[in-house]
Amino acid sequence: MKLKTIEVNGSTYAEVQDGKPVYVHDDGNVSPFDAPHAVAAIKARNAEAKTHREAKEALEAKIKAFEGLDPEAARKALETVGNLDAKKLIDAGEVEKIRNEAKAGYDRKLEELYNPVVKELADLKATLHQERLSAAFAKSKYVAERLAIPADMAQAAFGSRFTPEGNGKFAATGLDGNPLYSRSKPSEAPDFDEALELLVESYPYRDQILKGSGASGGGANGSRTGAGGKRQVSRAQFDAMSPAERVKAAAEAEIVD
Repeated sequence: MKLKTIEVNGSTYAEVQDGKPVYVHDDGNVSPFDAPHAVAAIKARNAEAKTHREAKEALEAKIKAFEGLDPEAARKALETVGNLDAKKLIDAGEVEKIRNEAKAGYDRKLEELYNPVVKELADLKATLHQERLSAAFAKSKYVAERLAIPADMAQAAFGSRFTPEGNGKFAATGLDGNPLYSRSKPSEAPDFDEALELLVESYPYRDQILKGSGASGGGANGSRTGAGGKRQVSRAQFDAMSPAERVKAAAEAEIVD
């Protein structure tokens, strides 16, 4: 990215916005760069990396004391000694067999009780995610002011790129599968509207879903032409389309029942 400059009385100065220098990105977008915030973020990442390294070294030092030991043989030896200490009147191998059978029965019972609960929680979590995502699209200022398609169409096209996080926030990935980062705060994730804007900018049909893009649609099989020259698509045809095709049709055509 390049520093944006302005000419004043024949002299060239860096453009500043809210006390931050303004840069022009490779894709032509312009945004201020918060240098103190970026430096602080880098320091924080370095400190975090040091903590991880020290923890790794401490763990390696503890593991070194057990070099050359066979973990499985050591476990069996400890179990045998435990059985002998308990002064059982049957051999250690029989004790282990009884324990394994009891454990297997307990595990089966636990699985019977646990699996339905896990599935129900997963279903509830998925439903909650969809409701939160629908609410985010419905309340989005970017959708209302910049897009020529309704919120549910925007969600159909871009909703799969958002993953729920804590505190009602979402993590977003680009169309290439990589995490998205804020333009003004490069070390942080963007908020919902900025993430959606980044996704739309990289969307191949963005000119057809943005307001004021001047997009015009062509004909399609089984479609009619309505008022204003727009082609008409039946509700059945629209429901049979893929999410991407729905977004395109919503921008180009009139949906009729």
